Amino acid sequence: MSAPASYACLPRPLIALGDYAVRPVQPDDIEDIRQWRNAQMDVLRQQSPLTPADQIAYYDRHVWPVMSQAEPANILVTFLKHGQRIGYGGLVHIAWPHLRAEVSFLVSPDLAADAARYAEAFDTFFGLVKVLAFDDLGLNRLTTETYTNRTAHIARLEAAGFIAEGRLRRHVRINDDYIDSLLHGCVTTDAR
Repeated sequence: MSAPASYACLPRPLIALGDYAVRPVQPDDIEDIRQWRNAQMDVLRQQSPLTPADQIAYYDRHVWPVMSQAEPANILVTFLKHGQRIGYGGLVHIAWPHLRAEVSFLVSPDLAADAARYAEAFDTFFGLVKVLAFDDLGLNRLTTETYTNRTAHIARLEAAGFIAEGRLRRHVRINDDYIDSLLHGCVTTDAR
Protein backbone atom coordinates (compact mmCIF):
# COMPACT_ATOMS: atom_id res chain seq x y z
CA MET A 1 0.00 0.00 0.00
CA SER A 2 1.42 3.38 -0.97
CA ALA A 3 1.61 6.37 1.34
CA PRO A 4 -1.24 8.91 1.14
CA ALA A 5 -0.74 11.73 -1.35
CA SER A 6 0.28 14.94 0.38
CA TYR A 7 1.43 18.45 -0.45
CA ALA A 8 4.98 19.20 0.67
CA CYS A 9 3.95 22.75 1.63
CA LEU A 10 1.34 21.63 4.16
CA PRO A 11 2.55 21.45 7.76
CA ARG A 12 -0.08 18.88 8.75
CA PRO A 13 -1.96 16.13 6.94
CA LEU A 14 -5.41 16.97 8.33
CA ILE A 15 -7.22 20.03 9.66
CA ALA A 16 -10.27 19.15 11.75
CA LEU A 17 -13.14 21.05 13.32
CA GLY A 18 -15.65 18.95 15.24
CA ASP A 19 -17.02 16.21 12.97
CA TYR A 20 -15.48 17.81 9.86
CA ALA A 21 -12.00 17.81 8.36
CA VAL A 22 -10.05 18.56 5.22
CA ARG A 23 -7.08 16.59 3.93
CA PRO A 24 -5.20 16.48 0.62
CA VAL A 25 -7.16 14.88 -2.19
CA GLN A 26 -6.34 11.19 -2.71
CA PRO A 27 -6.57 8.94 -5.79
CA ASP A 28 -9.62 7.15 -4.41
CA ASP A 29 -11.47 10.51 -4.11
CA ILE A 30 -11.37 11.49 -7.76
CA GLU A 31 -14.26 9.38 -9.10
CA ASP A 32 -16.69 10.87 -6.56
CA ILE A 33 -15.35 14.33 -7.43
CA ARG A 34 -15.89 13.64 -11.14
CA GLN A 35 -19.49 12.59 -10.54
CA TRP A 36 -20.20 15.59 -8.31
CA ARG A 37 -18.75 17.94 -10.93
CA ASN A 38 -20.75 16.40 -13.76
CA ALA A 39 -23.97 16.64 -11.74
CA GLN A 40 -23.44 20.34 -10.93
CA MET A 41 -21.90 21.82 -14.08
CA ASP A 42 -24.30 24.79 -13.91
CA VAL A 43 -22.36 26.20 -10.92
CA LEU A 44 -18.89 25.42 -12.28
CA ARG A 45 -16.65 26.70 -15.05
CA GLN A 46 -16.74 23.18 -16.49
CA GLN A 47 -18.19 23.13 -20.02
CA SER A 48 -18.80 19.41 -20.66
CA PRO A 49 -19.09 16.18 -18.66
CA LEU A 50 -15.84 14.56 -17.56
CA THR A 51 -15.18 10.93 -18.40
CA PRO A 52 -13.27 8.71 -15.96
CA ALA A 53 -10.30 8.89 -18.37
CA ASP A 54 -10.51 12.73 -18.43
CA GLN A 55 -10.45 12.81 -14.64
CA ILE A 56 -7.49 10.45 -14.30
CA ALA A 57 -5.53 12.32 -16.98
CA TYR A 58 -6.18 15.69 -15.31
CA TYR A 59 -4.95 14.50 -11.93
CA ASP A 60 -1.96 12.71 -13.50
CA ARG A 61 -0.93 15.92 -15.30
CA HIS A 62 -1.94 18.70 -12.91
CA VAL A 63 -2.35 17.43 -9.35
CA TRP A 64 -0.11 14.51 -8.38
CA PRO A 65 3.10 15.97 -9.96
CA VAL A 66 2.85 19.32 -8.14
CA MET A 67 2.30 17.92 -4.65
CA SER A 68 6.06 17.86 -4.09
CA GLN A 69 6.47 21.52 -5.04
CA ALA A 70 7.06 24.13 -2.35
CA GLU A 71 4.60 26.48 -4.06
CA PRO A 72 2.03 24.56 -6.12
CA ALA A 73 -0.48 26.50 -8.24
CA ASN A 74 -3.39 24.62 -6.63
CA ILE A 75 -3.97 22.75 -3.40
CA LEU A 76 -6.97 20.44 -3.60
CA VAL A 77 -8.50 18.98 -0.46
CA THR A 78 -11.24 16.48 0.25
CA PHE A 79 -13.90 17.62 2.72
CA LEU A 80 -14.91 14.95 5.22
CA LYS A 81 -17.64 14.49 7.81
CA HIS A 82 -17.11 11.62 10.26
CA GLY A 83 -14.25 10.56 7.97
CA GLN A 84 -16.55 10.19 4.94
CA ARG A 85 -16.19 12.22 1.73
CA ILE A 86 -18.87 14.87 1.37
CA GLY A 87 -17.15 17.41 -0.86
CA TYR A 88 -13.92 18.85 -2.08
CA GLY A 89 -12.30 22.16 -2.90
CA GLY A 90 -9.23 24.02 -1.88
CA LEU A 91 -7.03 26.85 -3.00
CA VAL A 92 -6.65 27.44 -6.74
CA HIS A 93 -4.84 29.97 -8.89
CA ILE A 94 -2.45 30.55 -6.00
CA ALA A 95 -0.27 33.63 -6.54
CA TRP A 96 2.56 32.94 -4.12
CA PRO A 97 4.40 36.27 -4.67
CA HIS A 98 1.20 38.06 -3.60
CA LEU A 99 0.11 35.44 -1.04
CA ARG A 100 -3.39 35.10 -2.47
CA ALA A 101 -5.60 32.31 -3.78
CA GLU A 102 -9.11 31.65 -5.01
CA VAL A 103 -11.26 29.28 -2.94
CA SER A 104 -12.92 26.36 -4.69
CA PHE A 105 -15.77 24.43 -3.02
CA LEU A 106 -18.21 21.73 -4.12
CA VAL A 107 -20.21 19.19 -2.13
CA SER A 108 -22.11 16.09 -3.14
CA PRO A 109 -25.40 16.87 -4.95
CA ASP A 110 -27.55 15.42 -2.12
CA LEU A 111 -25.83 17.67 0.40
CA ALA A 112 -26.12 20.69 -1.91
CA ALA A 113 -29.88 20.09 -2.16
CA ASP A 114 -30.42 20.21 1.62
CA ALA A 115 -30.31 23.88 2.66
CA ALA A 116 -29.65 23.32 6.38
CA ARG A 117 -26.96 20.66 5.89
CA TYR A 118 -25.39 22.71 3.10
CA ALA A 119 -25.19 25.82 5.29
CA GLU A 120 -23.45 23.90 8.09
CA ALA A 121 -21.03 22.25 5.68
CA PHE A 122 -20.33 25.52 3.88
CA ASP A 123 -19.61 27.44 7.08
CA THR A 124 -17.34 24.69 8.37
CA PHE A 125 -15.45 24.26 5.09
CA PHE A 126 -14.76 28.00 4.84
CA GLY A 127 -13.58 28.04 8.46
CA LEU A 128 -11.22 25.15 7.71
CA VAL A 129 -9.94 26.68 4.48
CA LYS A 130 -9.17 29.94 6.29
CA VAL A 131 -7.06 27.98 8.80
CA LEU A 132 -5.31 26.24 5.90
CA ALA A 133 -4.71 29.45 3.96
CA PHE A 134 -4.01 32.01 6.66
CA ASP A 135 -2.54 29.98 9.51
CA ASP A 136 -0.82 27.05 7.79
CA LEU A 137 0.30 28.69 4.54
CA GLY A 138 0.61 32.34 5.57
CA LEU A 139 -1.55 33.66 2.73
CA ASN A 140 -2.89 37.19 2.94
CA ARG A 141 -5.97 37.12 0.72
CA LEU A 142 -8.68 34.71 -0.46
CA THR A 143 -11.09 35.37 -3.31
CA THR A 144 -14.16 33.72 -4.82
CA GLU A 145 -16.22 34.04 -7.98
CA THR A 146 -19.89 33.09 -7.71
CA TYR A 147 -22.67 33.23 -10.29
CA THR A 148 -25.44 35.59 -9.16
CA ASN A 149 -28.14 32.94 -9.53
CA ARG A 150 -26.66 31.21 -6.44
CA THR A 151 -28.24 33.53 -3.89
CA ALA A 152 -28.09 31.12 -0.94
CA HIS A 153 -24.41 30.43 -1.65
CA ILE A 154 -23.69 34.17 -1.79
CA ALA A 155 -25.46 34.74 1.54
CA ARG A 156 -23.38 31.97 3.17
CA LEU A 157 -20.20 33.38 1.66
CA GLU A 158 -20.88 36.83 3.10
CA ALA A 159 -21.80 35.30 6.47
CA ALA A 160 -18.39 33.58 6.36
CA GLY A 161 -16.69 36.99 6.23
CA PHE A 162 -16.16 37.41 2.50
CA ILE A 163 -16.83 40.94 1.29
CA ALA A 164 -18.40 41.72 -2.08
CA GLU A 165 -15.74 43.44 -4.16
CA GLY A 166 -17.05 43.46 -7.70
CA ARG A 167 -19.42 42.28 -10.39
CA LEU A 168 -18.59 40.86 -13.79
CA ARG A 169 -21.68 41.69 -15.85
CA ARG A 170 -23.10 39.04 -18.22
CA HIS A 171 -19.99 36.99 -17.51
CA VAL A 172 -21.18 33.42 -18.19
CA ARG A 173 -23.88 31.85 -20.31
CA ILE A 174 -25.97 29.18 -18.60
CA ASN A 175 -28.89 27.62 -20.49
CA ASP A 176 -28.80 30.48 -23.02
CA ASP A 177 -29.06 33.15 -20.29
CA TYR A 178 -26.21 35.49 -19.44
CA ILE A 179 -25.41 35.52 -15.72
CA ASP A 180 -23.29 37.98 -13.77
CA SER A 181 -20.47 36.79 -11.51
CA LEU A 182 -19.83 38.30 -8.11
CA LEU A 183 -16.31 38.61 -6.76
CA HIS A 184 -15.76 38.38 -3.01
CA GLY A 185 -12.60 38.65 -0.96
CA CYS A 186 -11.33 38.03 2.54
CA VAL A 187 -8.00 39.10 3.98
CA THR A 188 -6.17 38.10 7.13
CA THR A 189 -7.16 41.32 8.89
CA ASP A 190 -10.89 40.67 8.37
CA ALA A 191 -12.69 39.25 11.39
CA ARG A 192 -12.59 35.44 11.45
